Amino acid sequence: MNTQPLVTILINNYNYARFLGEAIDSALNQTYPNIEVVVVDDGSTDNSLEIISRYEERILPVLKENGGQASAFNTGFAKTKGEIIVFLDADDYLFPHTVEEVVAAWKPGIVKVQYRLQKIDNLKNPIGFCPAIDSPMDSGDVLPILLKKGRYISPVTSGNSFSRSVLTQILPVPEAEFRLCADAYLIFIAPFYGQVVSIEKTLGVYRIHGSNSWYANNSKSVTNVFQKLVQQDLKDYDLVTKKALELNYKVSQNLGFQDYIHLRFRLACLRLEPQNHPVESDSAFSLVFWGVRAVWLSNLGWKKRFTFSLWFLCVGFLPLPLAKLAIDRLDQRSGPRPLNWIIKKLRFQPVS
Repeated sequence: MNTQPLVTILINNYNYARFLGEAIDSALNQTYPNIEVVVVDDGSTDNSLEIISRYEERILPVLKENGGQASAFNTGFAKTKGEIIVFLDADDYLFPHTVEEVVAAWKPGIVKVQYRLQKIDNLKNPIGFCPAIDSPMDSGDVLPILLKKGRYISPVTSGNSFSRSVLTQILPVPEAEFRLCADAYLIFIAPFYGQVVSIEKTLGVYRIHGSNSWYANNSKSVTNVFQKLVQQDLKDYDLVTKKALELNYKVSQNLGFQDYIHLRFRLACLRLEPQNHPVESDSAFSLVFWGVRAVWLSNLGWKKRFTFSLWFLCVGFLPLPLAKLAIDRLDQRSGPRPLNWIIKKLRFQPVS
């Protein structure tokens, strides 16, 4: 790789005109000099095109009909020239030194560099980190972790940069399956082809906006979100399994059962609406058992292990009104807040 490789910042946008200018400005104002900025508009119906037109020759606009996030990734990548591709959701933004840090961390054999994001609300108040600040991100050869647990600790879209070589091998993202959450495809498939480097610094902002109200305001919609979260995880496990078999890797037969993050939302989903739970064979007892086991096999501190174990027991066995209170309290205290991530993804694209 060149000492100053061309880096593409690929911004994907759908109806985020109110945030888009800040995202583009953050890309253009990087301290690293050798950058191109590609902005893909996925058929917005707000004034996003007006915002894009203000930047004229400073960016490469890619305007297309609405097709979903995977379609935006595929179309945008085809227009890029960079050796490193930095993905950025239009409602997030990067810090000025982000690309400089990414390039400094890059070495031969790396397929992805990832970094922590500061989470903010609509008023730009800090509300945490993605991933949580006390959860070290996985680094190096993360494939054994992925094949064992079905996930490794990684941020969402705007915390990831990929090598052009790996994207050439794994794209296009299947557009029907990943109309939403297309970043999951990239995050789960890239480790099959090389090393992941984690920068334990906060290099960008992940914006939580819109209605993130919990179960108390609209239990039906929150239950729906849990169902979609579990279904998304199951789809990701299937993706990992198929890729592992394709490349002759041995993969765990019970992906997800060593992942307490997945299991806590799977248990919450079962308790809130068992008749519509995505996995018919699940029982509260089995999910509590596997959840507590996964917590104590994790690298969490002993206080968090105790807290999460107690949560599994409360949600699994207490009467439903009390279990609901425990479910609500968990999201307020958890670092990654996967529920907020799903809400944001669901708001990103209309589902036809």
